[in-house]
Amino acid sequence: MICFTNFNEIFQIFGNKGYIFQISGKGNLIFFLLFNFIFSIMNIYVGNLNYSVKEEDLNELFSEFGEVVSVKLIKDRETGRAKGFAFVEMTNDDEATKAIENLDGSDLEGRNMKVNQAKPREPRTPRY
Repeated sequence: MICFTNFNEIFQIFGNKGYIFQISGKGNLIFFLLFNFIFSIMNIYVGNLNYSVKEEDLNELFSEFGEVVSVKLIKDRETGRAKGFAFVEMTNDDEATKAIENLDGSDLEGRNMKVNQAKPREPRTPRY
């Protein structure tokens, strides 16, 4: 768990890196909301991917437009095989928007990618 006493300390240590922190307590929740507001991390959906695409490939591709915080290639739970879509987080909205505009419909390993801003995940009912 990371806890800081003031915002200057945070900025000096992390700068504009877009780190995600574990939240506990009201103070840390407020910090988390402020941090995400200031650094405005954008989550991007990338679909229609070739099953052979790796997270490293997407990281390299999106890094051409700005700083990438994370890449999450979605895989089947049972087989471990890629499902053909991923999520990319970028630290800057302008850079992320530029990446979306330039990469949507472009070819990657023989498939035209579908790239847009990810929608928030809808709540699901638990499966028993």
